[in-house]
Amino acid sequence: MENKEKVKLLETGTTTIALTCKEGVVLSADKRASSYFFIASKDIPKIHAIDLRKAMTISGSVGDAQTLVRWIKSQLFVHRTREGKPLSTKGAATLLSNVLFSYKYYPFLVQLILAGYEDETPEIYSIDAIGGITKEKFVSTGSGSPIAYGVLENEYRENLSLEDALKIAAKGIHTSMQRDSATGNGIDLVAITEKGVERYPKEEVEKILKEALKK
Repeated sequence: MENKEKVKLLETGTTTIALTCKEGVVLSADKRASSYFFIASKDIPKIHAIDLRKAMTISGSVGDAQTLVRWIKSQLFVHRTREGKPLSTKGAATLLSNVLFSYKYYPFLVQLILAGYEDETPEIYSIDAIGGITKEKFVSTGSGSPIAYGVLENEYRENLSLEDALKIAAKGIHTSMQRDSATGNGIDLVAITEKGVERYPKEEVEKILKEALKK
């Protein structure tokens, strides 16, 4: 029972989004780290590049999430060095899932999104605290996710352009910031394409959001 109560705590404290498009995957997140009613940080990275064309979002316990980011980055680097090619996105998600499942009695307090773009195929996997894994076209995690899903459900469609996907991702976080007190302090926006993992500067994010809100 105690472990189940801990897992429930993962649903608080942030908003992250991932969605596929024709050119790859777009990830977005807010920048606020909160502890109950206290804002612990106003500029914490919640989207991490973990390989050449892979990235993941984090929500939940910062320490647990950062530990898993470091671990998966090292595993993917070792695999690419030994095998001469990157591990598939599904393989990376399965690695994380197996680790989380093995600690299910003392779980990492996290909810993760792992995404990648390989062989012209965008993939997104949502991974919960005890290793449950689902493949998605779009997904959101954290306390603001119910609000973000309203935007995603309304605006997502198959074969979005990268430009449109960026607008939807930015709008989803912006909308969550208006109603969820644990989501705030700016928007982080990342695209995974054939070129790799690209993080958009603040000025560009503001421009994308302005265009998205014109609708």
